[in-house]
Amino acid sequence: MASLKEVRDRIGSVNSTQQITKAMKMVAAAKLRRAQDNIIQMRPYARKLNEMMSTVSEGAESLAESPYSQVRTIERVLLVVLTSDRGLCGAFNSNVVKAAVGRVETRYTKQALLKNVDVLAIGKKGGEGMSRRGFNTITQFSDIFTRLSFVNAKEAAEYIMDAFAKGTYDVVELVYNEFKNVATQIVRTEQFLPIQASADSGSAKTASAANYLFEPSEDEILNELVPKALKIQLYRAILESNASEHGARMTAMDKATENAQEMLKELRLIYNRTRQAAITKEILEIVGGAEALAG
Repeated sequence: MASLKEVRDRIGSVNSTQQITKAMKMVAAAKLRRAQDNIIQMRPYARKLNEMMSTVSEGAESLAESPYSQVRTIERVLLVVLTSDRGLCGAFNSNVVKAAVGRVETRYTKQALLKNVDVLAIGKKGGEGMSRRGFNTITQFSDIFTRLSFVNAKEAAEYIMDAFAKGTYDVVELVYNEFKNVATQIVRTEQFLPIQASADSGSAKTASAANYLFEPSEDEILNELVPKALKIQLYRAILESNASEHGARMTAMDKATENAQEMLKELRLIYNRTRQAAITKEILEIVGGAEALAG
C-alpha cells in the first residue's frame, strides 16, 4: 500500500492537472464560438459561388481550356493535409493522417508510388505525422492557423494552383475535418484540382435555360470565377478544420476533467483507507506496549 505522502502528492498532482484541463476547455469554448461563426457565414458564400460557376460554365467554352480543369494521367499527386498546430484534441489529428495514408494506399498504390506523392501540410501535426510515415512533406504553409486570414490562405491556394498549372502535379486532394457540431467532426477527402463538374449541374442546366445575357462575356466571367472559387474552397476547408479543432479540444478537455474527478474520488478513498490503517497500527502498537509493561 502506498504511503500517505505518496497518495497526498498524487492528489495534488491530479488537482493541478484538473485545473489546467478546465482552463483549456474554457479557452477552447471561447475560440470555438468565433470559429463556428466564421464557418457558418462562409458556407453560403462558397455554395453560391459554386452555383454561379456552374451556371456560367454551361454556356462557356473556356472551362475546358482552363489550366485548372486539365485531366492528365496520374503520375504525381499532392495531398493537402489540414490538421492543428497543437495536440490535446483527441483523435482530431490522427484521423486526418490515417485518412490521408489510406487514400494513398487505396487509390494511388498502382498509379503513383510513395515517392510520387507529396504532402502539403497546413498545420504542424499533420506535417509531423506524414513525415514519420515516409512522405515528402512541404511545410511552407504549416503555420497558417497562427495567422488565420483569407490573405494567407490565398497564398497557399495560389501555390497549389501554380504547381498544378505547370504540370508538377496531376491531381490535388484535400483531407480535412468538417465541422458538424462540438462533439462531431467528419473527415472529408475531396478533389481540389482538376476541377470537377458540380453536383448541382442539374439545377445549373435549368438555370442556364433561362438564356441569361452576360456582361462581360461568359468566358471572361469564368476566367475570374475559377481562381476565386478555388481560393474560397481552400479557405472554407481551413475554416472547417479550425472550428473542428476547437470543438475536438473542448470535448477532449471536458472528458479529461471528468476523468480527473473520478481519479480524485479513488485517490481520496485510498488516502482515507491508508490513514485509517496507519491509525489502527499505531493503536495496536500502543495497546501492545501497555500490555507488555503490565505483564
